[in-house]
Amino acid sequence: MVKLPSKGRVALYIAVLLAAYLLLWPVPVEPVSWVAPQDRGFTGAFAPNQKLAQLDSIAIGDYHGPEGVALGADGTVYTSTHEGWILRLAPGQDVAEPWLNTGGRPLGMDFDRQGNLIVADAFIGLLSISADGRQQLLANTAAGVPIRYANGVAVAGDGKIYFSDSSTKFSARAIGGTYEASLLDILEHGGHGRLLVFDPQTRQTRVLVSDLNFANGVALAGDDSFILINETSKYRVLKHWLAGEKAGQTQVLIDNLPGFPDNLGRGLEGRFWLGLASPRNRLLDRLADKPWLRTLVQRLPAVLRPQAVAYSHIVAIDGQGEVVVSLQDPDGGYAVTTGAAESVTHLYISSLVAPVLARVPKSRVGL
Repeated sequence: MVKLPSKGRVALYIAVLLAAYLLLWPVPVEPVSWVAPQDRGFTGAFAPNQKLAQLDSIAIGDYHGPEGVALGADGTVYTSTHEGWILRLAPGQDVAEPWLNTGGRPLGMDFDRQGNLIVADAFIGLLSISADGRQQLLANTAAGVPIRYANGVAVAGDGKIYFSDSSTKFSARAIGGTYEASLLDILEHGGHGRLLVFDPQTRQTRVLVSDLNFANGVALAGDDSFILINETSKYRVLKHWLAGEKAGQTQVLIDNLPGFPDNLGRGLEGRFWLGLASPRNRLLDRLADKPWLRTLVQRLPAVLRPQAVAYSHIVAIDGQGEVVVSLQDPDGGYAVTTGAAESVTHLYISSLVAPVLARVPKSRVGL
């Protein structure tokens, strides 16, 4: 028997331990096999442009991640930050001021007819905040299952509140943040997302659509006949009918997007604004039908796992899924764009990580 030199034995032991770690170490994900659509990249309606290369910055103090934006009836702009604060930007101002801290991580926001700010808080659930700052919990469970990652929200004319629960498995609070939880859910691809509706009359929350792969932004049609919802890790937007002959049916509105769709909001002139937070990841697509390799990826150090790439991109689609506007900055000067809110004169652009809120006059981008 040949005796290995001590350095050889050490190297062998290290190799065995490393292999055992990569193959056997427990991880929180149980990846599911699926087939990713072939990435067409930035072509056709998504051809690269520089229209977001010049954005105006709105200061948000020492906060960051103005992930959601809502426009008040009086022109006040509201944005939600990573630190739990909701900030307000009064008309004519260029600095957003702290208004209220939810104690969680507020994401999507919309107003009801009574002027209450409805907030999907990823850590807490569905909230209602009155004009004088009184906060009320509306829902933190649906169909007996806790709401672990409230995300997008839209309020209908009849008062019903439609919102997404991105993942019933990966809790944004328990895992330590929305980004961290989203990476796990996207890597697993286990269909843990839901589209929910809260009825303020009955105080009940129902499940409209389940088995979604990271349910994200939501937006209602102007006549409330349908609702759109982003399915982030399938690179697509779904259309769920609320009225008419197709009521209760869900169809694919647009798919095979070149990036991960995040927030979704109704704009003007029939537009729905969609934020593409990051371009698609080739490694994730190649490993879609190889769940055991995705498990191995999760065992790698965090810096070696797929991450969001800086590429500024917002898109407007119509109710038939046609792309009518695509605004980009390939250099990613305003990184991880999550969506846009449209006023008569401006687009307010949100971000998962930026230290400012972005704004651009619509005339500057051809609207």
